Amino acid sequence: MNSFSEYPFDERIRKAIEELGFTKPTPIQSQTIEPIAEGRDVIGIAQTGTGKTAAFVLPTLQRYLQRDPAEEYKGPRVLILSPTRELAAQVDDSIKQLAKHADFRVALLLGGVPYGKQLQALGNDPEVIVATPGRLIDHVQQKNTHLRAVDVFILDEADRMLDMGFMPAIHQLIGFLGKGERQTLMFSATFPDPIARLASRLLKDPVRVDVSPPVRTPEKIKQGAFYIEKVRKPRLLRELLALPNMTSVMVFCGMKVEADFIHEVISGDGFEVGVLHSDRGQKERTRALDEFRNGSCAVLIATDIAARGLDIKDVSHVINYDLPNNFEDYVHRVGRTARAEAEGEALSFVTPGDLLTFNKIEADLGRPIERYDFEGVTMPWEAGIPSAAGAGRRGRR
Repeated sequence: MNSFSEYPFDERIRKAIEELGFTKPTPIQSQTIEPIAEGRDVIGIAQTGTGKTAAFVLPTLQRYLQRDPAEEYKGPRVLILSPTRELAAQVDDSIKQLAKHADFRVALLLGGVPYGKQLQALGNDPEVIVATPGRLIDHVQQKNTHLRAVDVFILDEADRMLDMGFMPAIHQLIGFLGKGERQTLMFSATFPDPIARLASRLLKDPVRVDVSPPVRTPEKIKQGAFYIEKVRKPRLLRELLALPNMTSVMVFCGMKVEADFIHEVISGDGFEVGVLHSDRGQKERTRALDEFRNGSCAVLIATDIAARGLDIKDVSHVINYDLPNNFEDYVHRVGRTARAEAEGEALSFVTPGDLLTFNKIEADLGRPIERYDFEGVTMPWEAGIPSAAGAGRRGRR
């Protein structure tokens, strides 16, 4: 499928597609929409930001709208699980945009927010549930909804479900599903062995579509690193954020408590700063994202919960306040900038304890990460005996 106009979508879907300006499907969309619309089980492997959500929402809507409108309501028919509240909210928003001309009710079930609106949505007999696993289990156990009528089960960002420890919850939710036939769709950026084993249990003769390129950073990202003692990292961050080109900055921390500490430090300097991690309430998380997206907040301090999947445009800089543990997480973090062919810069703070990890990241990257100095704050790179790949260091004030 080379154009959305080639596929015989229901007129209500086609109208929404045209209003959203969709013309040419992405690779993951072009190869999965037809088999999903035909009722096949599908494994879709593609990087975040490649249109995976529309790849499963469009054909699922198409199948639903082809049903007999007089069919008796027996419970939610479509279940979509996402690993984070932010990703679930994006899926919910995508469904509402694509189904705005159709009578299609959705219940969004998220942890960290009051039950009132969720109970109201469930009381409206939704055809679709979009949920994070923990809150959905709560609602099922409290008999606010059931999953026996689900005939389309979708796992979104399945590899992140594994990373975040959700596999026991997913197995529990599978036990709540009915015993009848259903279509299962599994979308993921990578496909590690535990996900493959789950797929082999759930999917029947699946169509597998893999359009994931080799893991690498966008070409237009400038990458640099500072060699620094841990206790001096707050000062370096403050110095960098004061530079005039730091217009929209994501700062990644390794732990939630550190993100809160840095948020307090930077806020005290007069910066407009948001913070995003799993211990924050949903209203706080949503507000932080909205303010960062609309530019009223120039700095977002986050854990890896914000490293993948979120649609945030025009990020000028990514700062790895804490270096990630592996190359893949590094790629996802720095990929928040230089999106859609824009330019951007990624800077990493490297402590003496990070050198082995940093050298491994650089080796996997296959090209040097430029060494930077900041006078009076950083240490000389020679003190850490950096790898030969790091030739070409230059100073930075």
